[in-house]
Amino acid sequence: MNDSSPQPTTPHSLEGQPWQVVERDGVRFTLLGTAHVSRSSVDAVRASIASGEYDSVAIELDAGRLQSLTDPDALAKLDLIKVLREGKTHLFAANLALAAYQRRLAEQLDVEPGAELKAGALDAKERGLPLHLIDREVGLTFKRALHRLSWWGRAKISAGIMAAMFVDEEVGDEEIEKLKQGDMLESSFGEFAADNPVLYNTIIAERDRYMASRLRQVAQEKPRHDDDRPYEVLAVVGAGHLPGLAKHLREDSAPPADLLAELEHVHQKSGFPWFTVVLAAFVLGGFAWGFWQGGVDVGSDLIVQWVLATGLLGALGCAIAGGHPLSILAAFISSPLTPLHPALASGTVSALVEATLRKPTYADFLALRDDVQTLRGWWRNRVARILLNFFLTSLGTAIGVWTGGLRMLGKIIG
Repeated sequence: MNDSSPQPTTPHSLEGQPWQVVERDGVRFTLLGTAHVSRSSVDAVRASIASGEYDSVAIELDAGRLQSLTDPDALAKLDLIKVLREGKTHLFAANLALAAYQRRLAEQLDVEPGAELKAGALDAKERGLPLHLIDREVGLTFKRALHRLSWWGRAKISAGIMAAMFVDEEVGDEEIEKLKQGDMLESSFGEFAADNPVLYNTIIAERDRYMASRLRQVAQEKPRHDDDRPYEVLAVVGAGHLPGLAKHLREDSAPPADLLAELEHVHQKSGFPWFTVVLAAFVLGGFAWGFWQGGVDVGSDLIVQWVLATGLLGALGCAIAGGHPLSILAAFISSPLTPLHPALASGTVSALVEATLRKPTYADFLALRDDVQTLRGWWRNRVARILLNFFLTSLGTAIGVWTGGLRMLGKIIG
């Protein structure tokens, strides 16, 4: 079932490039390790496809990343209101941070990051070769990573994403060297992955196994040749994935569909929202205590303090983000209520109102990647301002919850 052959003589198109060959299930996989910021990697990919030696091409991309590489208007086709309603704001921000990082690299090195993957996709299509997208969707990888982190770890990641979108400094030489040997996602969020084995496993090691399973699916679906020669697949992946991918491709024996289902699954946390329930019990219990112990005056005073602490700080966050007056009002009204409901968030409410009243234009989406590189651009661009609205309103409400809660606790024990 599982057969690996010794490495043959290096083809001319792969000279100077890291590569391995794995043969199993009637398929010979040529794994070409590339640097995502290297012109020589682009040349190697194009020369390999042009050689006519391969029956199909596989690349380290998912459908979304391929679209962003090959369609300049992909971002402009996004339904932002749908993103907000489905609770995918953090994932959108992560993709935007990745795009901003790639833009800085392109400007600094005069090479489009991922150009070799784009070349592989376009050249395969031009020559009529089947194209296989073998990487896991970025949003799914990000979800699995966040699920495995503590509250503090998720906060650090969120802060890092915001910083990545604001920062406009050059990428350091050490980062560039790592990128030549590694992976775009690892480099984008490398400072977190380096100190967190669980995060590293999700971003790098899991994807080695995932891509190996996808290639094994290709083997299952391959057409038969009239002769006995193996079906030839060129797999273009970041050099950092080469050892792990080759190992899993040789050794994994479980059905690939089962492995893919396992690696795509996001374990749902307990359906019982303990934190929200405890907070709601504390707040509502505090109100009841106030009315019982001090009558209408004390009870009403506790309610007013809670509303002002959460509402004003949530509204302040929205105002700092440049929100529309009605968005600010929505933030003020929702901030005292949403902390007590597990399915609502004040940032989502105010951002939805903002997106409805100040609907982003096509030009806003086109300019987004450039505008988020400057502080002024965040307030000028309607898409970026909606993101700011979401984050700052949520932050203001969170601070208000702690402020209002501590004041209530002081009244109760005072």
